[in-house]
Amino acid sequence: MKRVAGQGDRRLRAVFISDVHLGAKHCHATELAEFLDNLRCERLYLVGDIVDLWWIARRRTRWSGAHARVIEALHALHQRGTALVYVPGNHDRPLRKLCGLMVPGMRVRRRVVHVTADGRRLLVTHGDDYDNVTQFGDLQEQLGDWIYYRILSCNRWLNLARRRLGLRYWSLSAFVKRQSGAAERYIARFVQAGLDDATRRRLDGIVCGHIHRAGLIQRDGLVYANDGDWVESLTALSEDAHGTLRLLSHRGEVLAEIPPRLCLTADDAGPEVLAA
Repeated sequence: MKRVAGQGDRRLRAVFISDVHLGAKHCHATELAEFLDNLRCERLYLVGDIVDLWWIARRRTRWSGAHARVIEALHALHQRGTALVYVPGNHDRPLRKLCGLMVPGMRVRRRVVHVTADGRRLLVTHGDDYDNVTQFGDLQEQLGDWIYYRILSCNRWLNLARRRLGLRYWSLSAFVKRQSGAAERYIARFVQAGLDDATRRRLDGIVCGHIHRAGLIQRDGLVYANDGDWVESLTALSEDAHGTLRLLSHRGEVLAEIPPRLCLTADDAGPEVLAA
């Protein structure tokens, strides 16, 4: 895998992260803090579920020094001139009351349209708006949630052992989901719901999170970009000065890439605008 230029040497135009779940026990805060420490970008989109207010309200909060380091790294990015845009998700839903406001260090928006350097207009939204299209009934979802959190616990212990053996991070939970036909059908419905939303808004694609499955594809001329999460996949989405979109691992490796559509410079594209 090749590594992306822009971490520590050249500023990326935009970076998107979501589903961090700070305050929950399965958050990989250490890896995220290290990623942010090495990041240089003009704009950072926080695409929902950054602080897991749902978990904090219902379960025991897990707030370690690594979680605090993430907040410090975000503050340092802001101090270095990075514009922060927060698009709340379902686990930090109370923050949607702040949408449209400027809070210290960042702007909070329900959804935005990001204009890339090559002129593509991408809807940026967490993705929980599509739950009514993609999810099953309540009983199935509750059982699925229970199984999911058991797998995440196994994933956590497995990677502790791998780290002690000098092995790299590997997601058991992502592997299990890829073996499930039902999970794959759910993800396919989610992808299509996001692309349909972009089409209705006459946009060129969508950037989202929510389902904890990173992806970067083109379909029928539209971009589907899911920046993943920091519970399972440990990934982020980036855009460089030419408009190239890349899905990155937490180590900065390029997992997928979509080249620019047009030969424009960053100055030719406008800023992000509020979505209709």
